[in-house]
Amino acid sequence: MTLLHMQTRASSARPIRPPRERGTGKAFALAALMHLLLGWFLYHGINWQNNTPAGAEAEIWTEIPDTPAPTPRPAPPPPAPVKVQPAPPPAKDEDADIALQEKKRKQQEAAAREAQLAEQRRQQEEAKQEAEAKRQQQLAAQAAAAAQQKAMQDKQKQIEQQRQADLQKQQQKAQQDKQRQQQQAEAQKQEQLKEQKEKEQQEAKARSDAQAKAKAEADAKAKAAAQAKAKADAEAKAKVDAERKARLAQLQGQLGGGTGSSGEGLAKSGTGKGAGGNATSPGYAEKVQRRVRPNIVWAGETAGLETVVSVRCSPSGTLLSASITRSSGNEQWDQAALRAVQRSDPMPQDIDGKAPDHFTITLRPAGG
Repeated sequence: MTLLHMQTRASSARPIRPPRERGTGKAFALAALMHLLLGWFLYHGINWQNNTPAGAEAEIWTEIPDTPAPTPRPAPPPPAPVKVQPAPPPAKDEDADIALQEKKRKQQEAAAREAQLAEQRRQQEEAKQEAEAKRQQQLAAQAAAAAQQKAMQDKQKQIEQQRQADLQKQQQKAQQDKQRQQQQAEAQKQEQLKEQKEKEQQEAKARSDAQAKAKAEADAKAKAAAQAKAKADAEAKAKVDAERKARLAQLQGQLGGGTGSSGEGLAKSGTGKGAGGNATSPGYAEKVQRRVRPNIVWAGETAGLETVVSVRCSPSGTLLSASITRSSGNEQWDQAALRAVQRSDPMPQDIDGKAPDHFTITLRPAGG
């Protein structure tokens, strides 16, 4: 609470009084004293006029001066006593009475004037006090009005501040809602992108699987076709060989007999890079050579390297096992030769449509 509010509350708690001025009590005391002196003069003047003076003679030594009206003083001294001489002669009593009455009249007029001045001063003092009281009331009213106006301004200021705070809160809330909506939209967008990416990945995987399946089917079909062709070729060759053998046998029978060649002998008739084992046709070693040679990967030395690999396979040509039975002395070339045989799975079939169950392959690097 401000000082102005405190002053306003204090002024409303007790009545407004004019400030006391210095010298007021002294003025009232002087006025009361003048009234007492005036009453005393009136009383003695009336009593003196009612008493018949005794026959006495008085001699006035000094002439009574005609004093002017006394000026108002705080405490006028009592009148100086008049030296009374023995009663004057009777001829002079009337002049003395007239002088005394004139003096008494002047004193009464002076006292009346003094009383009138005192009354005027009292009225002026009261008017001054009333004016001061009105001024204090006006000041108090102005202070109260100013305090009320300030209170209204403070209240309006508080209302404006509250309105600004509410507006700021609304703006912050709107901004937060907007940011939340943007975040939700961004999250939805990210989720959609994620779903789209997953969908694309699934579609790509499906396409890849379909392509792989189509390729596998195509490879299977090509393999089946190759096998069928190889089988047909083998059957045709076997038929030709059978016819050739039949003709040779017929010729030998006509010439007087002889032993037929076995598969073992045909196998041994191959080159150093062919195949040998159980009964095979004369051209089987060349088939094995054409199958294995493209799979040899070797960039080292070639002189004096020769590796023998033992092979076991099923009648369809599927490679069951491959192992080195004779090393060349170079372990790296031995492993390259073994890998070339393993990459050649399946092995070619012979003219009877079946691959030998086991045979050996002698491998040398190109140019060795």
